[in-house]
Amino acid sequence: MKMDEMILVSVDDHVCEPPDMWDNHLTAQWKQRAPKFVHKPDGVDVWVFEGAQIPNVGLNAVAGRPPEEYGMEPTSHAQLRQGCFDVDARIDDMDVNGVLGSLCFPSVPGFVGELFGRQVKEHGETELAITMLRAYNDWHIDEWCGKYPGRFIPLAIPPMWDPQLMAEEVRRVSKKGCHAITFPDTPTGLAYPSIHSDHWDPFWKACSEENTVVCVHIGSGTGMNLQDPIAPVEIMIASTPITLYNCATELVYSDALRKFPDLRIALSEGGIGWIPYFLERLDYVHDHHHQWTHHTFPGGKKPSEIFRQHFITCFIDDAAGVRNRDLIGLDTITWECDYPHSDSTWPNAPEILWRSMQDVPEDEVHKITWENTSRHFQYDPFKHIPKADATVAALRARAKAKGVDLSPQVGGGGKPPSDYARGYVTIGDIMQQMSTAFSTPFEDAGDGA
Repeated sequence: MKMDEMILVSVDDHVCEPPDMWDNHLTAQWKQRAPKFVHKPDGVDVWVFEGAQIPNVGLNAVAGRPPEEYGMEPTSHAQLRQGCFDVDARIDDMDVNGVLGSLCFPSVPGFVGELFGRQVKEHGETELAITMLRAYNDWHIDEWCGKYPGRFIPLAIPPMWDPQLMAEEVRRVSKKGCHAITFPDTPTGLAYPSIHSDHWDPFWKACSEENTVVCVHIGSGTGMNLQDPIAPVEIMIASTPITLYNCATELVYSDALRKFPDLRIALSEGGIGWIPYFLERLDYVHDHHHQWTHHTFPGGKKPSEIFRQHFITCFIDDAAGVRNRDLIGLDTITWECDYPHSDSTWPNAPEILWRSMQDVPEDEVHKITWENTSRHFQYDPFKHIPKADATVAALRARAKAKGVDLSPQVGGGGKPPSDYARGYVTIGDIMQQMSTAFSTPFEDAGDGA
């Protein structure tokens, strides 16, 4: 097999929502209260919702920038590559990267829609919250994904404040062809009940019955892994994916998997290299301790077997994980690009992935790069796109013919070392940049949307 013959489908990318996203999905009454995209006199773009501004419309959306300009501070659409927020340009960027399909996590509402959930918890605005959340899901499914059939895997956000509403939303979007929905890695981190309570059973049941994958993204409940504020930020970046170790342990031991044997959970952006040890440790603990803890698994299975039955894993660049794919469970492994964030391999995803895959048998390459994803997410791109047109080579040829512009997006990102107190970016610097994300009042000075 050659690199150009791969078919790539990414199970973890991100969208920076466009200003007109609400236009076709809300009545005139509700449009007045929808989040609004505002361009301020100083050139900064923000979203404004219920009197509060949500800064940083492109949080870490640095695709196309020189690495020295990576950071959290792209603050306007003018500083972003257009594929971050424009679906037509996104398709071009997927083509130039040789990527056939993409599942995109939200930005403005948060991974699990907490922008709307806070309206319920803090103000009792249930009708506002569910109206906005459903409108968001409809925009994502009908417009972002719907404009290019076969190129996207739809992903919904849940009304976390009510598990019965969550179940209803799972069933509603399933009828629209969406079989993936988000959930936090630690619900208690968002002041919701424990995974080990029966509170979530209506949601788990609906996902199980509708064959809907529950996508648990790093940082979705616990936030980023912020330790010592004067420590280099690389510590946070390096350690965050493996925080899903704790989440996976909680879920393997939860009653949810016992009650709902068809439930499937994706560990989004969690990597896979740590999973062989994780499974080995689970089995050791079970064998060594279950006689006195009295915990058992259905059918006398080992926890590693439960994991392989219920979990979907994903990685960006993980040579150790690929080498140990037999210990992980080949049928669980999927690939991701993480466009447009700083961890992304765009626009060189095939070259970077091929370093790990070039000695892998062809049938196993296909499982990892698209077949497992198609099966788990009920995604069949070949209803719309001939397989011969779906390879890395075919997609890149199309991008070349269209003349897709790859000029670096320079300016507006990154800072010189002298701008940081310690001469390099620390966790504290990132914390300071993000601290006002949902608390800064918006002073309307006639700024145009």
